[in-house]
Amino acid sequence: NHPWLLALLPLAALPLLSRRREALTFPNLPGLPPDRMGKIAEIAWRACAVAALLTSIIALAGPGRPEASIVRTGHGAEIAVVIDRSRSMDDRMLPDDWQQIDPANRLHHLARGEQKSQVTRELLSRFVAQRQDDRYSLTFFSTRPMQVVPFTQRQQVVQAGISAGGIGRGLSNTEVGPALLAAIGQFDGRPYSGSRIVLLVSDGGGRLTERMRERIRSALERNRVALYWIYLRSYNSPALDGSEDESSDAPAAALHGFFRTLRTPYRLYQAEVREDLARAVADVGRQQNLPLDVVERVPRQDYSHGFMIVAALACFVTLIGRLMTLRSWS
Repeated sequence: NHPWLLALLPLAALPLLSRRREALTFPNLPGLPPDRMGKIAEIAWRACAVAALLTSIIALAGPGRPEASIVRTGHGAEIAVVIDRSRSMDDRMLPDDWQQIDPANRLHHLARGEQKSQVTRELLSRFVAQRQDDRYSLTFFSTRPMQVVPFTQRQQVVQAGISAGGIGRGLSNTEVGPALLAAIGQFDGRPYSGSRIVLLVSDGGGRLTERMRERIRSALERNRVALYWIYLRSYNSPALDGSEDESSDAPAAALHGFFRTLRTPYRLYQAEVREDLARAVADVGRQQNLPLDVVERVPRQDYSHGFMIVAALACFVTLIGRLMTLRSWS
């Protein structure tokens, strides 16, 4: 960081110079016994003093490895997760045995199911943990989209964003159109490096205007993005998997009808109970496992701390040697 400080490196040679006040005069030096330990101690002391100055100057200069971009190739996808946080997501999923319950008494047993938003967070958290090479973005929506996590490969950030979705209660409206546009827009300007999908997790959706439909269709085609919808079906909501008549005028059926007209890949997963949602998440993982090039930015590595530690140790040894010398003179 401060290369001009390296001009002070010649100062590290100062301990190698002899000082007159340390010299003792003897009439006949050959008559003195050889002092090998003294010579070794003197060399070690001067070496530590040189190392202390040398490492201190280098540490002040701020050495380190500069920031770099590394391209890694793995298997996965770029996944923009869009999670519905409207008030209906706080409702319960259907019990596992709801079809065996007498229709006249089903309403009394719906409270036995698990909360939709909680099950969604648990399974998505497990999905993210199992796919280390994917890059994720996370968006929650109700009346308007709220981007929580931009595209990243850092597991801790994505997991924290998923957990944050359990705070508070959602609003009553569900505006899926702006949320989809916000999620697809995150691919704008990004180099195409592998499979791209928008994973929508919702139990329904508001009606889309023709202008909104065209914007979504155009954005998906422009960025070459596939759309996966995990539809959390509620009791008395229309079935979209072909098991019932899909001509319902419900918003979910209208949304599914629009998605089927897309010229980009689209897939529906209908989940009524927890096991359905788990199978849907697992199938998404199997479908999107193609080669993916990831550009990872490695931050600057600062090496000055290591030089500071060496300088401190060298100063300590030098100080001990000086104290022992003064004590021997006294």
